[in-house]
Parts: sequence; C-alpha cells; structure tokens
Amino acid sequence: MRTSAVLTFSIALASLPLFSQQSATQTAAAPGPPTVAEARAFVERANAELLKVNVDAARAEWTAETDITEDTEATTARMNEISTARTLALTEESHRFDHVQLPADLRRQILLLQVTAPAAPKEPKLLAEETRLAAELTGMYGKGKYCPDTPAGQEPAPGAKCLGIDEIDALMAKSRDPEELTKLWVGWHAIGAPMRSKYERFIELQNIGARELGYHDTGELWRANYDMTPAEFSAELERAWTQLEPLYRELHDYVRARLIAKYGKAAERPDGLIPAQLLGNTWAQEWGNIYDIVAPTDPKLAQFKPLDLEVALKKQIAERDPAAAPAFNSRTDLSSDAGHAAEMAAAHDMVHYGENFFKSLGFSPLPKSFWERSQFVHPRDREVVCHASAWDVDWADDLRVKMCIEVSADYFTTVHHELGHNFYQRAYNKLPFLFQNGANDGFHEAIGDSIALSITPAYLKTLGLADSEPPAEADIPLQLRTALDKIAFLPFALALDKWRWEVFSGQVKPVDYNKAWWELREKYQGIAPPVARSEADFDPGAKMHVPANVPYVRYFLARVYQFQFFKAMCDAAGYSGPLNRCSFYGSKAAGDKLNTMLEAGQSQPWQKTLKAMTGTDHLDAQPMLDYFAPLYTWLKEQNKRAR
Repeated sequence: MRTSAVLTFSIALASLPLFSQQSATQTAAAPGPPTVAEARAFVERANAELLKVNVDAARAEWTAETDITEDTEATTARMNEISTARTLALTEESHRFDHVQLPADLRRQILLLQVTAPAAPKEPKLLAEETRLAAELTGMYGKGKYCPDTPAGQEPAPGAKCLGIDEIDALMAKSRDPEELTKLWVGWHAIGAPMRSKYERFIELQNIGARELGYHDTGELWRANYDMTPAEFSAELERAWTQLEPLYRELHDYVRARLIAKYGKAAERPDGLIPAQLLGNTWAQEWGNIYDIVAPTDPKLAQFKPLDLEVALKKQIAERDPAAAPAFNSRTDLSSDAGHAAEMAAAHDMVHYGENFFKSLGFSPLPKSFWERSQFVHPRDREVVCHASAWDVDWADDLRVKMCIEVSADYFTTVHHELGHNFYQRAYNKLPFLFQNGANDGFHEAIGDSIALSITPAYLKTLGLADSEPPAEADIPLQLRTALDKIAFLPFALALDKWRWEVFSGQVKPVDYNKAWWELREKYQGIAPPVARSEADFDPGAKMHVPANVPYVRYFLARVYQFQFFKAMCDAAGYSGPLNRCSFYGSKAAGDKLNTMLEAGQSQPWQKTLKAMTGTDHLDAQPMLDYFAPLYTWLKEQNKRAR
C-alpha cells in the first residue's frame, strides 16, 4: 500500500496568507491591557484572513503539482514567501493575549496558531530563499527519473527510456531478479544526490525560523503540535514502539529466512540484515508485494491462496464498464485518445469503490466538482507529482484527489485511504479555519486506513470481487499478508523522522547525512542498502516526504490509531467475532460514530476526541496486537523451528 501525504494546506503545512496594507494596520497593538473582546476580534480576523489566502495558495500549489514547470514552481515559491511572512506576523501578534483569561475556544485557536506556525525566518531575503528551495526540492522529486540506458551523471538522449516512480514501484513489486532489483533501487535513489546541498541549506533556514519562534530547532517545533510537550510526545512514541517491536522482530526474522531460501547469497548477510531491494517496495517500507515468497508452506495453510484482487478488479470493471475495458487490453495504446479515455474510466471506477464504502456508512456522495477537478491518471502532456494526496482546495466542498491510479490491489487500498482524508475534510468544514484539521495529523492518516481494514474477504464477496469467504483456518495467511504492510511499516516511519529530528537538532551533521540514515534504518528496520553507500549519495531525498518537507511520524501514529478506530467501529456495528474478520461496511451506527469524531476537527485536544471514539485517551497498540495475536504466535513457532 502506498503511503500518502495529506495536503490539506492547513496551517500545519505552512499556511499561506497574503499581506495587505489593511491587515498590517490592524496588527498594531491597541493601547492599554488587552481584553477578551480584542482577542475575539483578533481570532475572527485571523480565521478570515487565513481562509481567504489559503484558498488562493491551494489553487497555486495544485497547479504546481499537476503541471511541474519553472513558472509554476516560481509562483508557488512567491506565494509561500508572501504568505509565510503574514502568518508569522499573525503569530507574533497573538502573543499579546498570552496572559489574558480567555474562553476555551479562543485560547485553543491562539494556541494552534502558535504551535503550527511555519519554521521560516522573518528576514525577507532568507524567507525568499527558503520558499524557493522548498519549491525546487519538491519539483526535483516530481521530475525524478531513472533512465536505464543512460550513463550515470549524463542527460538522457531524446527518446531515451526513462522510468518514473510509479513505473519503478511496479517493477520492484513484481520482479524476482535480484540483479534487476538492485539496478532499479540504485537508479531511483540517484535522484537524491543533486538535492543534498539544497536540503542542507533548507534545514538551516527552517531552524532559524524555529528559533525565532522560541524552539530549539524545527524538530522540536513539529513535536510541539500534539497537545503535550515535545519530550512527552517522544516518550509516547517509544512506549508504543516498545509494545510492537517484538512482533516486528518475529516478522523480520521469518521474512529474512524465506528470502534466503528464495535468493540464496543475494539475500544472506552475516549481520542478519535484509537487503532493502528484495522487499518488494522502492523504500522497503511495506513488504506485501513479496507475499508469494513468504507465504506459508504448510499444506494446511498453503491451500488458502489470497485473492488476486488485481485480476478480480479488472474483470469486474471490464464487465460493468465497457468504456474502461480497453484499458486492460494489452493491444490498447494508452497514449492514444481512446486508450487514455479508457484509463480514465477505469480510474473513476476504482474511486467509486471507495466512495461507495463511505456512502454505505451514511456519508453523502462526493460533489460533482470532485470528478471534474481531480487528477486520476498521469496526464499525457506534462510532468506531475504522482504521489497520492487528498485536497480540500476551498475548505468547503472543493474536494479533490491527486493520483496516477492503476487498477491494482495497492491502489484499491490507496483509494480508500485518500477518500478518508476527503470525508474528514468535509466533516469539519463548518468549523473556524483554525479548527479545520485532524485532531492531530495521525488521525487524518488513520481514517482511510481504518476503513481499508474492512477490506476483508466478506467485504470483497459482498462486492462480487470474491466468490466465497475462506474458513477460519485461512486467517494466518490473511494476517501475514496484512502484517507485511501494517507491521513492516512501523520502524520505517520511526526511522525517517528520527533521522530528520536529529538533522534538525544538529546531532547529525551534513557530512553524515547518509551514514546516519542507514544507521537508523539498520537499528529500527534491520535492513541494509544493496550496494555500498557514501556521503556522495543522499538516499533520504529519494523518499517524497523528505524533499517535500512533510512530517512523517504521523504515519506511525496512524498505523496504531487505525486499529483503535477500527475496533471502535466494529463494536458500534455490533460485531463480536475475531477482529481481523470484521467489516462494518453498511453500518450506519459505525458511520455515525465515525462522523462524530470527524466533525470535531481540531477543536479540542486529540486525547478527548480519541476517548469519545475509543474509550481510551492515549496511543494504544493493544488493538493492533489483538488483531495480529494469532499471527504472532504462529511466527514465533516458525522461527523457533527454523533456529
């Protein structure tokens, strides 16, 4: 499953207000002690300004990501420069009310404005430099290509074969040739090296801004946005990881043994690490694509083959939608008008699966504009950022997704995930702008994933994608397939942001960027690069969230929260069987419970929102451990036998 960034353009992702002479005049402090009435007027004005200018900025950013050119990059950079300056001015003005006794709603909006302020320097030239670098780094990733027949360091010749990240992802998922996998891995990771010096300067500039806001560094600023101190938040993460690490280690040992059985010396290392290129994913963050290699060999379990969802989807879409059928014909030229139209029709059909799940819970259909304005497939005439994301361009009902959809099991899950963002965005759109966000960023990522956990054999049978529901004995293979994505991902998410926090803090110096990256990947994931790496490389840059500056620990939180949400909705639906077999598809009671949580947005501490949903007020890995309990027992048995 692809992991995606929610690009809601909330203040947490660098709000983009424009500056006006009128608002500059309004920021002047009134004489005398500040009052509650003045605080309320300030908050109302800040909400109105932020809403108006963020809509303009979101439209510019949408254009930049769906049409990558120097002009769109420059426009986005300029918008960020102007708007960030204004956001910082509003943040500074808000401190005038720090010691005023305010109603809870006003105090929280001022707090959110302060803790989610962008890490950007106030000095105009430095601010302009930072916003330019941000746009350039995002564009460099979006334009990244691996050209197999072009020597390293050279520009590809006209017409040369070049692969984008989606094509590389597909090859990494399906190839079982270690040499080909190594070439693909090295080829894609080469896109990071040119970013290195720009990224180093980008970090310096962000830290200037963070210190001006009163934080030690940008990592501390990021960790302050969780209704607890940065130190308390770090401890919360470590506590959850301590709960889950034993399960991950058993999965790692089992997968390593099966890879060695498959690939021999290409997979076997004396240090016990797994070569990253063999795990079915460009970043080794999710391993579900190698299920065929690690599937149980016990005949009692091996008889249960996971549904080939890609085949089932293509068959059903082709039968139900004649306009989409040519997309699955190998003779169709997808670059032709007819081929592109078929590809678009198939993508629409994929999105309808996800929309229909939410509709079954009682949510209203997506607006007509969603289907008119979203990017569903890669355009034929321009470069775009294909990384899946969900947008609310006007903070009202201009919902969109930006994807390059293929008909596959991965994208089936990704569609449910992205629409989770969209339905969350619409649920809280009646709140003041400063409350229009997830309870925390992990909530936003977890909504769609909790829905995706309901993609069970029973759900697929209901849709007509499966003929039957397998018996209880099939649970181990099904759980293993799920764990290869859900459990394998956890240490990757931790390692990525721990690396970034150490970079921000100065614990990791620029001369050790790549060394530190692989030390953390080894420590948490137990993996290694396929070839020797050096500081001439910048492998973090090959992961979108690093050059795009998107905080990543939200995805770790989401992996845990989603099981908490999932259990709560299963309980609301009246389900009483094994948790891994629950699907609340069609349950209005589950939908009501979910919608109540979504409508709260960020209007209250996330702990309160979580408790109303699940009965507990903290990140709790127990529902996740309960879900995978049968698999955990089985993995320990398999590894004990192997030893």
